Amino acid sequence: MTSIMQRRGSPSNFDNCSGLPLNKMASPLHSTSDALRIGLSITRASGAVVLLHGRGASAEEIVGLAKLIGNESLAFIAPNATDGTWYPQRFLVPLGLNEPWLSSALEVVDTLVGEVHAAGLPYERIGLAGFSQGACLALEYAARHPRRYGFVAGLSGALIGPLDTPRPAGDLKQTPILVACAERDVHIPLPYVERSASTLSALKAEVTKQIFPGGSHTIFPNEIEWLSQKAAFTF
Repeated sequence: MTSIMQRRGSPSNFDNCSGLPLNKMASPLHSTSDALRIGLSITRASGAVVLLHGRGASAEEIVGLAKLIGNESLAFIAPNATDGTWYPQRFLVPLGLNEPWLSSALEVVDTLVGEVHAAGLPYERIGLAGFSQGACLALEYAARHPRRYGFVAGLSGALIGPLDTPRPAGDLKQTPILVACAERDVHIPLPYVERSASTLSALKAEVTKQIFPGGSHTIFPNEIEWLSQKAAFTF
């Protein structure tokens, strides 16, 4: 898992000026049609987790988290971003620069959450977890759709937009949320992680902040432990 996550989003794969994947700047928007589904069906599961991959990765890679979470009573759904990229620029640029891809990505998450809920699972039995760009997307979705979720895990990520992005009031009803990152991660500057934790706390989430030494852009064992514990307790 660590080696997979560390190699994704490498600066060598992207245009350093725009943040766009090279040769992939005119792609269609996102869809749920090729989402990968593993574990139990949502009609039989005790809960469901939407897994969101990072830039340059795929659903096939992020579903590795399902085995590490280790709860066989769950359904896991992992959508694929078009060309492996949920939005073209860095997460910290003004929101408009990532449109319309960002809104399309958030709509994918909303469609899947709605599908699970319509199948009979309450929102408090739905978890969201993502790595890197997917982590940013998971946190942003929760902030824009505040309600009680099973959990939300942002693994090396932060809320999307500049530090001064206005956030409407909302109530996450003590949803357990993990905001985690390495202290010198070049992709996710620490002030954005800190601000995300405080913003989500203001939205009445139960926030766990994990800051790791070094600069690795990866998934850490402590994050897996948090996910496993929340999945076992919640579902």
